[in-house]
Amino acid sequence: MTEEEILLDVEERMEKAVARLKSDLAGIRTGRANPGLVDSLRVEVYGSPCPLKQIAAVACPEPNQIVIRPFDPGTLKDIEKAIQTSDLGFNPQNDGKLIRLSIPPLSMEVRRKMVARVKELCEEAKVAVRNIRRDGNKLADKSEKDKILSEDQRDSVKDEIQELTKKYEADATELAKIREKDVLDV
Repeated sequence: MTEEEILLDVEERMEKAVARLKSDLAGIRTGRANPGLVDSLRVEVYGSPCPLKQIAAVACPEPNQIVIRPFDPGTLKDIEKAIQTSDLGFNPQNDGKLIRLSIPPLSMEVRRKMVARVKELCEEAKVAVRNIRRDGNKLADKSEKDKILSEDQRDSVKDEIQELTKKYEADATELAKIREKDVLDV
């Protein structure tokens, strides 16, 4: 692989790792209602599991309430069942047209657990970024061995990969700090 191909591949994969962290963090509860809280929910409809956002509109009309309005009213019971069997801890209220989820306030103990989970997710993302760095360095070594890159080019690629690693680790840390602050704000 050429210098550009290696760097492009590494940067693309690191970007995806941080994007995954961002989406995982959206599912972490804060004291406020957020449509991201039910994004990971899969509902068994039409014989197969579907993501909730494909079969219903999710909105937060109030800071402590999520409203789920199915596109097909026939799926209301399936959505309600999926919420009840999930580990989200919400009690759905079905009025025949839509489902309301009341978001109870978080205790300090639960907030601490959420912060621990945020840190865990951040560390997982950083490990993924470091693994991508390792893969990129191996590719650079292989390209040098295959006479595609010179020794200087290989070292230059490795230096740039290290810079990308620092950048994406910092991005992950920043995302985690912001989410921690959201969780701890009372």
